[in-house]
Parts: sequence; C-alpha cells; structure tokens
Amino acid sequence: MEKQEFTITLYTENSVGLIGRISGIFSRRKINIESLNTSPSEVEGIHRFTIVIHENEEVVRKLCRQLEKQIDVMKAYYNTDDEIVWQEQALYKVPADVVTEKVYVERLLRQYGASTVVIRQDYIVFETAGHREEIDRLTEELNKYGLIEFVRGARIAIIKNSAGIHQKVLQFENREPSPHIVENEYLDKRDDVFTM
Repeated sequence: MEKQEFTITLYTENSVGLIGRISGIFSRRKINIESLNTSPSEVEGIHRFTIVIHENEEVVRKLCRQLEKQIDVMKAYYNTDDEIVWQEQALYKVPADVVTEKVYVERLLRQYGASTVVIRQDYIVFETAGHREEIDRLTEELNKYGLIEFVRGARIAIIKNSAGIHQKVLQFENREPSPHIVENEYLDKRDDVFTM
C-alpha cells in the first residue's frame, strides 16, 4: 500500500499524561507526527486531538484501533484530505518599511487574505490561514523581502460527513438499559451459596 497523508481525529477525556501515552503509541510504531493540535470540543469535558501523519491506510487503521484501547480515548477517526475541511494558521513578521514602500508586498498579503495583527515602526505582524501549500508559497515570497520571523500553527480540521461527537454522546445518554440485564439471583442467598 502506498503512503499518503491522513488526519486522525481523537475525542478524549482531558487527563494528565494522555498526550504522552498517545505520542508513545506513535513512537513505538516509528510513525512521525507531522502536526498535532489539541483543543476542547463542542461537548464540555471532551477534548479533540487532530494529528497529521504520512502512512499507509492499513497502518493507520490499526493505529486508530490501538488508540481507542486507551482508557481516556472515546473515539478515533482517520480521514484523507478530501474527507475533511482543514486549515493551518501562520504569523509573519515583516519589516515595516518593506510593506509601506513596496506595493507588491501589500498586494501579495491582500491576495493571501492576510490581516494585520500588530503595527510597529520597525515591523508589522500579519496572520493568515490556509492550506500548507498556500502558506509555503507566501512564506517563500516574503523571504525575498526580508521576512524577520515566521511561525505556523498545527492543522485544525472538521470531518465533512460527521455529526461530531455531540450526536454520539446524546445517543449514548438517551439509550435505554438493555432488556437483557439479569439481576444476580444469588445476591440475597449468600449464606446458602458460599458455604465452607
């Protein structure tokens, strides 16, 4: 099987040491994490991990099953780029004189939808969001004009064909007890059953 980029989405409880256990699973399998983001989800008390890896589908499927065995992991999904809506965010620090004197740089920033975050006499900080290729292209262009500093955030993603974890939690909470529950018929006969 051919390797490709997958985005793994984990819904978890927010517990101490979980990120270490999750990264340990990747390390033992010698899988490099390209991007890792964690944040609260739409359901209170449930956190969402978004992890990007480059691997084949069979390995990713097994990895997700192993991740779900962790006591704090509720659900693990994996998707290709076509199955999600995703963005990465970036911040750029550019010399102020370059932006004010070069019309091309201002046009370039506008073309990529960059918005101003901080304006100082010596530099201006811009932010933008987009796919990795767009951010790479803008970074490459700004390097020609003395880019001072650059930082990219981890991928954030939403699965296109998913109702999210909220729907699954509601289904779980509304589920009635199974009709096959059997009370322990020997509970009140302890002395008769356990004799020595």
